[in-house]
Amino acid sequence: MGQIEIREVSGKKGTDEFIDVMWRLYDQKTYPQWVPPLRMSVYESLDTVKNPFYKRATIAMWIAYRGGKPVGRIAACENRGHNEFHNDKTGFYGFFESIDDQTVANALFDTAKKWLKDRGLDKMQGPMNPSTNHECGLLVRGQSQHPTIMTTWNPKFYEQLHDNYGLTKAKDLVAYIVAREKNSELPIKVQEYVKRLRAENSRVKFRDFDLKHFQREVDQTFEIYNSAWEKNWGFFPMTKEEYQFAAKDMKMVLDPKMAFVAEVDGKPAGFMLALPDFNHVFKRIPTGRLFPTGLIKLLVGRYLLLKSQKIQKAVRILTLGVKPEFRGGGIFALFTFESFERAHKYGYVAGEASWILEDNEAMNKPWRDLGAPLYRRWRIYEMPT
Repeated sequence: MGQIEIREVSGKKGTDEFIDVMWRLYDQKTYPQWVPPLRMSVYESLDTVKNPFYKRATIAMWIAYRGGKPVGRIAACENRGHNEFHNDKTGFYGFFESIDDQTVANALFDTAKKWLKDRGLDKMQGPMNPSTNHECGLLVRGQSQHPTIMTTWNPKFYEQLHDNYGLTKAKDLVAYIVAREKNSELPIKVQEYVKRLRAENSRVKFRDFDLKHFQREVDQTFEIYNSAWEKNWGFFPMTKEEYQFAAKDMKMVLDPKMAFVAEVDGKPAGFMLALPDFNHVFKRIPTGRLFPTGLIKLLVGRYLLLKSQKIQKAVRILTLGVKPEFRGGGIFALFTFESFERAHKYGYVAGEASWILEDNEAMNKPWRDLGAPLYRRWRIYEMPT
């Protein structure tokens, strides 16, 4: 089979080579579900100079070669922001890709684990790309489904590579799918429940994101974000700079009618962020490069997704948070019903709610009540270093 060589990479050239591994291992004929990411977006997530995440974190990247050809990659990250918040010594791996070869996977895992152990970290957890505030999790159910925007997709054999190495489940993240027929409405029983909740919570009002005052919206939702998720497993608070860095990319793919804030007596209490599924646009840019033609495809696709009523549109609900003092009284259910009604009104025929912690009953129950099936599952693995 040939000897495996693991090479550490760094700098712009090395990062470009690291990103390119995906195109060496995947092709859309063999893996029709794979969506080529925008290379620029992946580069930003790894840019230790411009990405403020790396003011509190250190990352290392490696590529596995056999016979001079790349056969896999992995990154390891010491996330000091996470460890200070949780008072532990957890290290992380991510951006994992490999051919279907346990020897290759083992060499990559060994390399990441040794790097983390050498830095005094006693546990390896992942995949994190590069943290729970970014893309994370290994897809273990739902490989046949078309992945939605900002969710990970991988072949089924990746699960076996992880299990065989000895990595074990730390936590699962799940997704629900809501698909509606034309002119469909909520079941009568659910409609009656919604009316009762709204009557009991008349102080709760929803409003669209205001793109003309985008910075104000970022400031308000930042406060909600860190307070709403503080008790969630794996969460650690983002800095204002990190949040703003992420928000600038969101603005390009945002539909303000599907990103809305809940106010109680005029005060921001929670927000939901649902993004149109741009993955169908990204799939039309197979190289992942914006130039020379990718940018035109992106702009045309954006116009169609946000403006046209003639195409089948889908949305991913990726953030739903409520400040602790405003929880109770069915506010999570109100958000769920509001999203369904807005999707109906603005021409979205399907929506995915993800990621949701498998044991977060307050978030899982409203989707089950709506009749939404659980159809995808991601796993966070861990093991001692």
